Parts: sequence; C-alpha cells; structure tokens
Amino acid sequence: MDARALRALQHFYGYSSFRPAQEVPVTALLENQDVLGIMPTGAGKSICFQIPAMLKAGITIVFSPLISLMQDQVDTLKEQGMPAAYMNSTLSREEQNKILYYLREGRIKLLYLAPEKLESEGFCEFLRGLPISQVIIDEAHCVSQWGHDFRPSFTAIGPFIKSLPHRPVVGAFTASATEEVERDMKQLLGLENARVHITGFDRPNLAFSVIHESKRMEYVRDYVLHNPNDVGIIYCATRANVEKVYRELLRYGAKAGYYHGGLSDEERKYQQNRYAFDEVQVMVATNAFGMGIDKSNVRYVIHYQMPRNMESYYQEAGRAGRDGAPADCILLYNGQDVAVHQYILSQSDLPPERQRIERNMLQAMIDYCHTPMCLRKFMLSYFGEQVPWDQCHHCSTCDEPRVAVDVTAEASAV
Repeated sequence: MDARALRALQHFYGYSSFRPAQEVPVTALLENQDVLGIMPTGAGKSICFQIPAMLKAGITIVFSPLISLMQDQVDTLKEQGMPAAYMNSTLSREEQNKILYYLREGRIKLLYLAPEKLESEGFCEFLRGLPISQVIIDEAHCVSQWGHDFRPSFTAIGPFIKSLPHRPVVGAFTASATEEVERDMKQLLGLENARVHITGFDRPNLAFSVIHESKRMEYVRDYVLHNPNDVGIIYCATRANVEKVYRELLRYGAKAGYYHGGLSDEERKYQQNRYAFDEVQVMVATNAFGMGIDKSNVRYVIHYQMPRNMESYYQEAGRAGRDGAPADCILLYNGQDVAVHQYILSQSDLPPERQRIERNMLQAMIDYCHTPMCLRKFMLSYFGEQVPWDQCHHCSTCDEPRVAVDVTAEASAV
C-alpha cells in the first residue's frame, strides 16, 4: 500500500490502515488505472476515491445521483479539512459563480455534480478547461437500464469523458449489480479495460427474515419498544405510512424521527442530525433516507412494506450492522404490497422494455418473500454469487423448522 495514502488516511480520517476491500481500488486509482468497484453497503466506497483525490495534482469530479447525498458528503469532507464543493439546482447563481472561481483558482479538489449539469454545453466547456485527474461515478448502476435506479442523465457521462482533451482515470462504484448491469457499466462508461473489484455481497453478521404479517403496525411497535436502546431504521414505501408509523411510535414513547422527500431541506437536515447524534433511536423513512449516512451502530432495519426490487432491498437492509456486530434485517410482507407495485407500474409512462425489466425485478422480489430456500443463498444467487452451502442457519428460512405436507388432494380440488 502506498505510504502517502496511509498518511492521508490517518490525517483526514484518523485510521491507521485501509479495510482489505479498499486497498485494491485505492492502489489502482493512484496508479492511474480505471476501476469498477462493486462493494456492498458499508464497505467504505467513498474513501476509495477521496484519498486518491487528495493525492493527485488535479481535480476529481464525482457524479452523484442524489442532491441530499452530495450535500452530506461535501459537508463531511469540509469538516475533515478536504477542499470540496458541489453544484446542483439548490445553489443560487451567486453561489455557483463563487465555486467556478474557486475551481479556476485550484482551491477545490473534489467537485460533486449531478449528471444533469452535463446538459449545459457551456458548463461542459468550462470543465474541459480544468485539470481533471479523476472522474468518479457514484451509484454507477444508474447508467444501466437493467438497474433498479436507471437515470437517463447518467448516459451522458461516457460521452463527456470522451470529450475531455486528456482522458482522466475513471472509477465507478456501486453497492450491487447483476451481470447485465455490470456489462452496461463497462460499455457505457468506457471501462472495458478497468480493474473489476468485487468484494462479495455476503454480510455474515446480518440476520435476514421475511415475516408474513397482516398487523404490521403492531409488529413494528412491539419490536421497537422491546429494543429501546438499539438504533434502527424503518423503511416505508409512502410518505403517508412514514408519518403514520412515526406518530404511532411517538404515542408509545419511542425516541423516533422521520424523513421523506416531502419535508423541507431544513427539516430533513434537522431530522438527519438528530439521528446522526443519537438524539433519536429509530428513523422512520422512505428510501430517500440512508445514502451517505455512515452510522455504524444500526442494529436493525425493518421494511414495513416490500420494496420493488432486490437491489433496493439489499442496499437499504445493508445499512444495518456496518460495525460488523449482529444486526436484524426484517421484511414485513403483505400481499397488498404486490398489488400496489403492480398498479404503479401499470400507470407509469415507462417504455415497454423498461416496464418489462421492472416487472421482472418485482417478480424476483416476490419470489424472495416466498422462497422455501435459504434467504441468504437466494439473495447472493440473484447477484450472481454462488455459495457452497444450502443453509446459512442465520435467516428465517433456515432457523424455522418446516415440515413437508402432502396436499395433493387439496390441490386437485382447487
């Protein structure tokens, strides 16, 4: 490992060594080799490109899909003494001009951008005049139509990189990717010769459970009240359910916060800070919450409703147990969830091919909720990782004794 990288890690983060999963991408980027990193939530992807950014002579551009995510990361980087900035639609013209001036002066090392900024040819021309040493694509699965968060704006990143007068080193990072998504990331981002670094998706400290539960509110309330000192996240599919569960927990004295896209920027920041500093124990939220939240002591993640796809579920559930200690990942399944997702898809204006992909991903999520096989094995197989065991003895399928029953007569009658 590069001694400069270790010194920078100690200086900015206070760590004496990298995690094993981080060493390969850090070394590759410092050696100006493209990287495609598929690393599970909690593996520390950001450090993989932030440390090289500080050691390289030029500017690192980071494309990020969420405004809240880039704001949180830039605020954290500034607190650690790293010269970073972001540009998105929330900034005034005066604020944007100030950042452009700092970029010309070389006073910014990390610039976070929404890919939509590439729609402005004038801004792209400005970027081409900067000494860009790295281009990083965070949540890189968004470039692929096979991914669960496909963003058409991400497809402009590849052509932009090709338009630069000197091609920088390129790094793409994501928490989960199927074989189709990996293939798209390579092709669309020009990473055919990149070093592919897959750390493996298994998180042995996480206990996965699927519970077929009609009285979900009572289950959540009882679980939270029986674990009053544990930090947790409860994901709901809608803002209405977030507020309903939040009010119910408050009514029973739980230290809860809530978070969804309908809140003002100030309120979201307030709720996020309360959670970050342990003023509340449990956050009830939509999937807008969690990306970039580096909270290591989350002991449980409960999904109040079934997510639409496995990628989203694994990413959100993976926010539990980042410290390596045991944590619970519980999905409360109700058949109504399937009908809701199917209705939303039927009412969407997605192209037919994209609708087909979304329906296939939804079916995989339904299969997970009903599978008689080991949940961990099902999940890892979905992401293309083969495992040697049939039972992990650490999920609801493996832990619950099951008995085979002959229902031939009943099935014939049906």
